[in-house]
Amino acid sequence: MKLLHVDSSVLGTNSVSRQLTAEVVAEWRKGHPNTTVEYLDLAVDAPNHFSADALGIKVGVQAEPTEAQRHENEVSERLVAQFLAADVIVVGAPLYNFTVPTQLKAWIDRLAQAGRTFKYTDKGPVGLATGKTLIVASTRGGIYSTSEGGQAMEHQESYLKVVFGFFGVTDVRFVRAEGVAMGDAPKAAAIGSARADIAAAIGKAANQDQATLAA
Repeated sequence: MKLLHVDSSVLGTNSVSRQLTAEVVAEWRKGHPNTTVEYLDLAVDAPNHFSADALGIKVGVQAEPTEAQRHENEVSERLVAQFLAADVIVVGAPLYNFTVPTQLKAWIDRLAQAGRTFKYTDKGPVGLATGKTLIVASTRGGIYSTSEGGQAMEHQESYLKVVFGFFGVTDVRFVRAEGVAMGDAPKAAAIGSARADIAAAIGKAANQDQATLAA
């Protein structure tokens, strides 16, 4: 089994999402000792924001791709191949300004490739990245999950569930710590709650039966 571990927080060792993704991966490996892990730190190695050069080769308009287009296409292909090879993806997703970090959004933009992670049909779009498990370490300074107003303001968990669902990833599990900026006691309680989520999230992968047969 292959696991892709993705962090996106810019806070380094002060990041709660990084702490939680590390714990998720450690616990997953305890229960699935044959798992191999690949790590991607988007705060250190983020792709450029999506641009005309990143799209250039995909649309096939120009007779010959430019050097910039070739480079951006290589980045996109490396990231989508890495994603597609993974059985389990663990993503650290802090809430920044009501949504995900721009580094994480830039990565997702590179994954969204027609013919690779989705396709359009006469009946609408179909996700191609099926059979994967996504575990999201969701961290928030405030509390958003317990009120309609808070739920309307967050475009983090809701966005991730929709976009990965569009890719065909329907097994999405959240490990949530919210209220981490509201004082020491609320932060400790939030991390404790997230650890309970970790225990619930560490189980059989969506494609574990198929992976076992293939092995």
